[in-house]
Amino acid sequence: MTQSPSTQRLLVLSGPHSQQSGLIDLLKSTYDVVLAHSMEDALRELRGGSIDAVFSDSADFLPLERAIAAQQSGLILDTIGEGICIANGEGDILWANRRMKQWSQPVRDRIREVCANAHAIFVTGISPLPRPDEVALTTATPAAPPRSRKFSFSIDDTQYFELFCSPVLESVGKEGPPVVSQVVAICWDATSGRRLQQKIDAIDQAGGELVRLEGEAIAKLNVGQRLKLLEEKIIKFCRQLMHFDHFAIRLLDRKSNKLELVISVGMPTEAMEVELFATPEGNGISGYVASTGRSYICSDVARDPRYVAGLTNAISSLTVPLMLHDRTIGIFNIESHHPSAFSEDDRQFAEIFGRYVAIAINILNLLVVERHTTTGQLASDVNTEIAGPLNDITSETTLLMDDYIGNDDMRRRLGAILDNVNKIRQSVRAVAEGPRTILGGDASAKAVDPLLAGKRVLVADDEPNIRQTIADLLTRLGCKVDTAADGAEATALLAGNSRYDLVLSDIKMPYKNGYEIFLAAQKLNHKPPVILMTGFGYDPNHSIVRATHDGLAAVLFKPFKVEQFLTEIRKAVTTAK
Repeated sequence: MTQSPSTQRLLVLSGPHSQQSGLIDLLKSTYDVVLAHSMEDALRELRGGSIDAVFSDSADFLPLERAIAAQQSGLILDTIGEGICIANGEGDILWANRRMKQWSQPVRDRIREVCANAHAIFVTGISPLPRPDEVALTTATPAAPPRSRKFSFSIDDTQYFELFCSPVLESVGKEGPPVVSQVVAICWDATSGRRLQQKIDAIDQAGGELVRLEGEAIAKLNVGQRLKLLEEKIIKFCRQLMHFDHFAIRLLDRKSNKLELVISVGMPTEAMEVELFATPEGNGISGYVASTGRSYICSDVARDPRYVAGLTNAISSLTVPLMLHDRTIGIFNIESHHPSAFSEDDRQFAEIFGRYVAIAINILNLLVVERHTTTGQLASDVNTEIAGPLNDITSETTLLMDDYIGNDDMRRRLGAILDNVNKIRQSVRAVAEGPRTILGGDASAKAVDPLLAGKRVLVADDEPNIRQTIADLLTRLGCKVDTAADGAEATALLAGNSRYDLVLSDIKMPYKNGYEIFLAAQKLNHKPPVILMTGFGYDPNHSIVRATHDGLAAVLFKPFKVEQFLTEIRKAVTTAK
């Protein structure tokens, strides 16, 4: 008889009844019969996984069922990734699955020790002193029945393992309580998880240091010094913690939608001079990330149409947004000479670190005080700006603490994060109680200065408050002051009939930047000295570097002290003579 492709396969365990004349032939007329002459043959066929039904004598059915169950149990125990063993009271391993047998001898020796330790705890309720690298992750109650316990140990501080030990109870008599005869242990390699947790802890600690502001110390620093301090910390943590050697941080200018370079390490000058805007197309990966708020792993720059030239001979890159609450304030771009150098873990780490960088940079940006004249308003605005992201951290941490009830170690770590958030809030309040005027000092009682009396000064700044404050101070000192609200107005005044003795210009303004204003002044026959000002260490198009090489008088980082301001302008007009 021809069998159809859908004919079921029937395993026949050959026995006295199955050998009866005509029975097997009858089965063959309907099924694709596979004969097994022994239990071992039957199990071998069943392991193949293509048997639809089993036919056997009733006397063979129960042993076959047990053999199948034992086979499936053994298959499961040998297939799962964790090591499983049974140990006696001395820790001797009586049985182990395949994974347990594959571990090195030092690991198996430590498992024996832990099993013996667990057996002693189950019997007495008292834990022997653990080794320095061994931690019991749960506690025992002597009066309670023995329950499963979790342990942890390490091998040479490079491998980390966790075990879950359960007691095997055996009844001695009808009246007596059961005794612990053996220990069943499940063991798994926790190295990757432990390293991940250690790295998260380290990133959180590094992030806390980034945003920690020592009130009295940082209040004495100008914005340039504060930015330099932050830059040093970012570079240190990027290299030591995440092993990033080539990276750049750009901040988003809301007015122009341009990504301004703030920090660059190991990147070529030509790459840093590329203008990038926060748009999803035509502005590289950085523009895409800044506009969408999504991280981007580029495994091969040669095949990615979004990639814009960065690191010389770069092969892969990682770019994450600098997120402040739900707002993107910039991007963090890391590049590598190696293909596919960045993993999903790297992306997650960079995103966490980037959030701390965003908070730290935003705090410094707010402390510039370009738009405020009173301490109270500044402190209020700073705390309002960082309240959202800090509240996000607090909420997420609190929810995690609820998930880890009973895990005192994890709750302690999460509690440390909450303490860190509170310290950040307190230190911000302390730092915000700084300068009471735009220039960082009391500018109201200055008399006419003989060195400055009669000098004609051009003040260019797109912030009205800054522009007017400086103009008022210079006027009281005896100067004749013209003001410009943008770069185009400043260059027009320079090209007019007025002969200026000094030009004070913000670096970052609409239409013309500080370097262009400096060049316009240099084209004049009398070449008036130029002092550039910047609010947050911004140096678009490397204005400071280029102008300094060409004779720039000075750079002032807002908010600057009045005495510092006066020193620089006196020096500038005196040198010009």
